[in-house]
Amino acid sequence: MNNNKINNTKVDVPNGIKLNDKDYMNSLLSCLKEMVKNYSIALTEASNETLYSKYKEMFDTYINLQREVFETMFRYGWYSLEKLDSNKINEKYQMLSEEKISLG
Repeated sequence: MNNNKINNTKVDVPNGIKLNDKDYMNSLLSCLKEMVKNYSIALTEASNETLYSKYKEMFDTYINLQREVFETMFRYGWYSLEKLDSNKINEKYQMLSEEKISLG
């Protein structure tokens, strides 16, 4: 196992031409990500407060579903994360701090 990966034990799914649970979850996650992006755009374009509120309600629903699908896939070992070296985090923090200071 790669020490730079954060993951759970992978739940095996059948191989072959037929779709399996992982395939369905990947498809669902992709669709939800796209919907969240589109609702984000719709929120910035909504000129009517009632319409904005309705879009916001739907956005919140879809972003919560997206997170739930991601967390499920992570628990099943179908999604892994990469550990980031603390030096890289500190370098990025320093760079952003300097940019903030330069902006005044």
